[in-house]
Amino acid sequence: CAPGCALLPLLLLLLRAGQPRGAELTFELPDSARQCFHEDVEQGATFSLDYQVITGGHYDVDCYVEDPQGNVIYRETKKQYDSFTHRAEVKGVYLFCFSNEFSTFSHKTVYFDLQVGEEPPILPDMGNRVTALTQQPPTPGLKRSSCLSLPSSWGPQAWCHHAWLIL
Repeated sequence: CAPGCALLPLLLLLLRAGQPRGAELTFELPDSARQCFHEDVEQGATFSLDYQVITGGHYDVDCYVEDPQGNVIYRETKKQYDSFTHRAEVKGVYLFCFSNEFSTFSHKTVYFDLQVGEEPPILPDMGNRVTALTQQPPTPGLKRSSCLSLPSSWGPQAWCHHAWLIL
């Protein structure tokens, strides 16, 4: 092993520390079922959960989030989609659950995105902006990207994402 190569894993770990992390998943939720996911969150870290039912029944699920002490910090019933952001008051494993227990015959397909930590701004002054980039008027050097809409067969909500790209 060359000098310093033993320190490479430690260096990579230190570079990764403090960076935001996340997971996106689309999963099947059978009728009368519940599916939970776990994530270890540091005290003071912010996490965001976004979810949407993309197929099945009335496009609705129950969702709840529990902190490491078993306290329910978020609960919604029969939602098609929602978002939840929270700053962790305690360190530990948080539980993110989706339930279709109220449905006896229709399974659902659920998409969710969980982000832990805060993404640093891409540009130095981005942290000072109040409005989203998609609400900013076009300026020279910026180009609007194409808009992506989900098929209407996926539900009553069409999602459209916009972005500005620096040329």
